Amino acid sequence: MSIRKLAAGNWKMNGLTAQLTEAMALAAAHPQPDLDILICPPATLLAPMATAMTGTSVAVGGQDCHAAEKGAHTGDISAAMLSDAGASHVILGHSERRADHGESSADVAAKTQAAWAAGLIAVVCLGETETQRDAGETLSVIGAQLAESLPEGATAENTVIAYEPVWAIGTGRTPTEEQIAEVHAFLRKNAPDAGIRLLYGGSVNPKNAATIFAIADVDGALVGGASLKAEDFGAIVTALQNA
Repeated sequence: MSIRKLAAGNWKMNGLTAQLTEAMALAAAHPQPDLDILICPPATLLAPMATAMTGTSVAVGGQDCHAAEKGAHTGDISAAMLSDAGASHVILGHSERRADHGESSADVAAKTQAAWAAGLIAVVCLGETETQRDAGETLSVIGAQLAESLPEGATAENTVIAYEPVWAIGTGRTPTEEQIAEVHAFLRKNAPDAGIRLLYGGSVNPKNAATIFAIADVDGALVGGASLKAEDFGAIVTALQNA
């Protein structure tokens, strides 16, 4: 099965209007890549970035959404609002949301359904903590998150899965090739659709990207800090193209 690769950037709580030039530079450097490129900026930049990326190779996504379509939820954003602002994707269940905001896998599943209803592709994140890894619980944790975070109906058309070991996010540490391969093989076997793209995330950078992309069942990356600069993210895109 041929699976189209995806390089996704999560800007997290970074980026002001001036940094739209980084997205524009990335799009200019990769006008017709044989893969998909996605940037998920902070909500304040979503609409202007979507406008700036019109007609380019770069898609735009949100970093979270509420499970409700609308209502009295001060400070939250619905999936329909993301779509209206120009988003095609939304990241859900990121470990920073699970840890900092107490989101459960059931919450992620509800948000995923909302994303689908709004026509968005859900990028659902899974990952174990260092304590869970050291206790040999990685696959059981990933399996439970997978089963509980994806509602019935997940397909390659509406869902992307991102494996992000919590202990590797923003730390500069990455799992061994064998550890990544083990989890991605598990996800490929247990995902509800064998064609769902499986991304690796966790301190991906231009220096380690090629090694990571050479691992079986890794269909791309969800990139944090290295996606903020066109030069760095562009190098990762190139590594994925060459994988």
